[in-house]
Amino acid sequence: MSTAEDRPTRRPQSEVAPHEGEWVWAELVDDDEPGPHHDDAPDGPTRARQGAQRAAHCARTVIGFIAGHTGPGLRHAWALTLHWTSAAYMSDEELRRRLVKRHLDEYTHQRDDASAGVQQVNKKLKKLTADAAAFGLDSAEKQQMRDLMSELRRRRAGLTALEKIPFDPTQVQPTPEQIRRARSVMALQRAALGALPAALGISALAVTTPLALLLALPLVAAGAWWLGQHPVELTQRALPADLIHPLLAPPGTTAVTSEGPTLEDDLKPYPIAQATTPEEAAEALRRAIIHEGGDVEQVEPALKEPWGWSVRVSFTTGSPDDLNKDETYKGLITLLKVRRNGLLIEGDPDFGDSCTVRIIMHDPFTPDLVGTVPYRAPLSGSITDAFDFGVAMDATPLTFALAGLMLLMVADSGGAKSGIMLAMAEATTSTRDAVVVNLDPVGTGVGDLGPAITLDACMDDDLICAVLEFFLTLCSARARQRAAYRWGNKWRVSHEHPAFCLFIDEWPQLSAKAKALLIRLLLLGRKEAIWVFGGSQFGTKDYLGEAIGPKLSAKMLGACRRVDITELLGGGALAEGYRADLIRAATHTECNDAGQIYAQGLPGMPDRPVRYQVREILPDYAAMVGDERAAAGLPDVTRTLTEAGLLDDWLELQAACATGTVADAGGGEGVEGDNAPAILLAIAEAFIRESEPPYLTMDQINAHLRKDDPTRWGRWDDRDDRGRLRELGKALSRELRNAKVELSSERITELDGQPRGYYLEAVRQALENLS
Repeated sequence: MSTAEDRPTRRPQSEVAPHEGEWVWAELVDDDEPGPHHDDAPDGPTRARQGAQRAAHCARTVIGFIAGHTGPGLRHAWALTLHWTSAAYMSDEELRRRLVKRHLDEYTHQRDDASAGVQQVNKKLKKLTADAAAFGLDSAEKQQMRDLMSELRRRRAGLTALEKIPFDPTQVQPTPEQIRRARSVMALQRAALGALPAALGISALAVTTPLALLLALPLVAAGAWWLGQHPVELTQRALPADLIHPLLAPPGTTAVTSEGPTLEDDLKPYPIAQATTPEEAAEALRRAIIHEGGDVEQVEPALKEPWGWSVRVSFTTGSPDDLNKDETYKGLITLLKVRRNGLLIEGDPDFGDSCTVRIIMHDPFTPDLVGTVPYRAPLSGSITDAFDFGVAMDATPLTFALAGLMLLMVADSGGAKSGIMLAMAEATTSTRDAVVVNLDPVGTGVGDLGPAITLDACMDDDLICAVLEFFLTLCSARARQRAAYRWGNKWRVSHEHPAFCLFIDEWPQLSAKAKALLIRLLLLGRKEAIWVFGGSQFGTKDYLGEAIGPKLSAKMLGACRRVDITELLGGGALAEGYRADLIRAATHTECNDAGQIYAQGLPGMPDRPVRYQVREILPDYAAMVGDERAAAGLPDVTRTLTEAGLLDDWLELQAACATGTVADAGGGEGVEGDNAPAILLAIAEAFIRESEPPYLTMDQINAHLRKDDPTRWGRWDDRDDRGRLRELGKALSRELRNAKVELSSERITELDGQPRGYYLEAVRQALENLS
């Protein structure tokens, strides 16, 4: 046994008895207070302290036990209070009936008042007639009798007119917004007249008579304990008896009597969130469609999906496309209680009376469903292979080949248009028989792939035009080669004769010359394995230059306008279920539905209005695989261009793209050029930023000039609009005159008030005069 001398101590060694061993040492260490210790010291404080600790422990145990059993009851009491205060126990149908009943009560009250008025006048007239029979009438009483008789006739006529007017409940049906407002008003009244006074009363009692509140705590705890063991189910109650009235039944249904509904089927719609089985989900949709006037023949049991329900519906009359009409669609959204874009209706191409309704309750594209980007080794595939780009809502893979496609991708800013084009370019750079050409008039396009891009011409209209002219020349050369090789009506892609895939982003920002060249290439390049994948925020003729969109073999639509959908896919596309207008573009902080698309014309994929999610290619990943593929070697175009007689032109074009200059390049119709003064370029740039409208007002021009140089062009902001625009016009005229540019502001006659501004044709003419 070790002794106290073997261990360090805070006390002098002389204070430890020689015969005391380890047990004595343990007692010394447990002493709470430092200093000398005497064997004969009283142990009363230590015992008191231990007793206090045990009492505190017991108190904590009791309090914890009570809180554990009263806490759930208090929470449930709070939930019950909110349930009552917010009138959540009342269904929308009960509130609707109450609102209609107010009109019915008013209708009945008016007739009762009229009937009571007739009886009152009639009683007075009888009394006066009895008095006349007994005592006779003087002239005043005779006049009173005549007045009463006239009044009685008037009141009876009014009562008869009222009784001829039936009560029409269809004319007083509240809208869903009025029902929600009635619920809110009821909740505010209950909070103001019930919950708030109760809370103030308890607070006042706690301040003035705390003892009474303390005495009430055991009763509250007992009540909370009991309520925790016997919770009240927070549900909506059945209709009260005073609301079971034939005139209060839902419009278009058989009257409801006091014995209950006489309908063979209760058609009251209910939210899809209440459905727990496939049959209940199908019934919820059936009732909602019938409520909106659909002639439903059959609704098959719903299929449970990770994101909600899929339900197949057949119609006896009408068309499934009617579900996509604005009013019907909004009505279904309200009845089923789903989010604004929570319904997707896909018509069946084989059965015109049927469709599939997808009810979205959660994000349809979870990471597990979408998966990760598949790794593709350098030179491992062919452009004719099918690549896996993503997944559909029903878990069908988005797999298609890029070969032979002339594709247009339309999506608003934030719709991941550039990201989807990057995904297709990434797949292309992994092949052994296709090369990537990157064109973008205002950005870097698919430039994240770096050295894996064979030809890169961005933010330079002269270079872009030179590239497009080169490939138009190659189209003619390859047509001659095809004939010489006897390859038939399309180019045979191989390692020696690779395809050229042109990725062109921000199509509307191209100059007029570049647009004309691109449209011609779209018409000629497919057979020669020169394929174009274009991206645009808009799909209409005024932005693309020509009505070329519908003629392209493949179309993808992200978040975009309705007019873009109908322009590219046809007038009936919305009714068929192509609802790209419901896709939400990303913001700076929220990704929303970015990367989700509808598609038509993809090889191997059915043309059906189902939503797809394209996997995102991150810039770091694109740079990594780009370096890897460049190191492994890109497809060699030397042989095919030598046979075409264009190798020297190709090498010159590569050098021009590397240096950013084009030898003997024409000025075209763009805004670039060494001869154009800065002020003219600034005005022309404003037109480009506005997607080249026919005209811009001085106010619009000033907004763009102020962004580029706020000090110079914002010095009149303290003046009123008239003074600011007058000074701006004088400054612009002076700048243009000093630069020897023949361009003057004009009255924009197309606008109200005819403000001054510039026409696009005048700006272009000024640029041409300087070239």
